[in-house]
Order: sequence, then C-alpha cells, then structure tokens
Amino acid sequence: MALIQFTRNHTDHSTDKGYQFEFFCDRCGNGFRSEFRASAVGLATSALRAAGNIFGGLLGSASSGAYEIERAVQGPGHDNAFREAIEEVKPSFRQCPKCAKWSCTNSCWNQKRGLCYDCAPNVETELAAAQAQATVQQVKDKVAAMDMTKGIDMTSEAAALCPSCGARTQGAKFCPECGKPLRPKSQCSQCGSKVESGTKFCPECGTKMA
Repeated sequence: MALIQFTRNHTDHSTDKGYQFEFFCDRCGNGFRSEFRASAVGLATSALRAAGNIFGGLLGSASSGAYEIERAVQGPGHDNAFREAIEEVKPSFRQCPKCAKWSCTNSCWNQKRGLCYDCAPNVETELAAAQAQATVQQVKDKVAAMDMTKGIDMTSEAAALCPSCGARTQGAKFCPECGKPLRPKSQCSQCGSKVESGTKFCPECGTKMA
C-alpha cells in the first residue's frame, strides 16, 4: 500500500466519535481543518454505552467489549480518514520546489513564480515595505539633525527630583512643590566658576556674589 504523504505539520483532532485533522502552513502557521467524518464503529459503541448505562449488567459488559473492538479496528479506519483529509486540504497548499516547504495558497504562495514567498517575495509588497521603512528612517534622521535642546539650560547641574521633597522637577529652576532651588550652584560673574548657592564670595577670585 502506498505511503501517506503530506503529514509533516498537522494536528489530529480525532475522537472515538469520528475523525478530523488540521494541517498547517510551514511558512505562516495558518491552519486548515478537514471536515469531520463520523466513525460508524464509534457511533455503535456510543449506543451500546448508553444502553449499558441504562440497563447495566450484560449490556454494560457488551459496551466495554465493543469499545475494545473499536480500539482494535481504529487503525485502518483512521488511516483511510487521514488520506481523505489530506486530499481534501491539499488544494490549499503547494510544496515549494526550492525549499520544500508546504505553503498555503492564501498567503504564502507566489503563483506567478511558482515558489513560496520566502523564496520569491512579492515585489509590490517588498516595495511598499521598503518605502515605509525608508520614510520612518528619514523622519528619524531629520529629527536627529534638529536642535531639540533650544531653551534648555545645558550648563547648570540638573536634578530629576527635588533634593528637599522628592517631587519631580520638570526641568524647572525651583521645585514646583516646595519652591526650593533645584540648581544649588550659581556662576561667578567675574571668573565663571561654579559656586554653591548662598556663597557670598567666589572661592576662586574673591568676587562678591550677587
């Protein structure tokens, strides 16, 4: 008997009531589920189980025995259902002759090239993506070239939190919560040295601080 093909990427959803399988695209992972096919043996077993639950005794034993029979014959029935499911979903897939992946025809197959999109990307899609990426990069480059620090004191020592009350400084010179100065050092008007706030004379040149 011929071997079953197209079985690498699938999930078996079969139960004792019937058979159902889901096959997945190797590229995008989208799944295609086959139609549910009831198992005649499984339906008969369910009927026997129900009768056994109602009447008990001998029928209960018969139900158990039928379940063992079902398990014994499930192999061929399962294989036949699997073959039918493969034939059902196979039109939704193509095997790429270059990478050998099974790709779905909905999203991953380049019909014009006869290859999957990994091996033969869609030119229009790649162009659109490249244009969008270039636009974003150019925006970043232009923003990086702009002076975004205009109006910000870049020389005085900055503090993210007020050293007195711990409030956020928001770039201010005085704390918006307690009003205390956030930049304790001032600059000597004579020599330009940084001087601690409250100092009366510059420790470098002796100039009186304003």
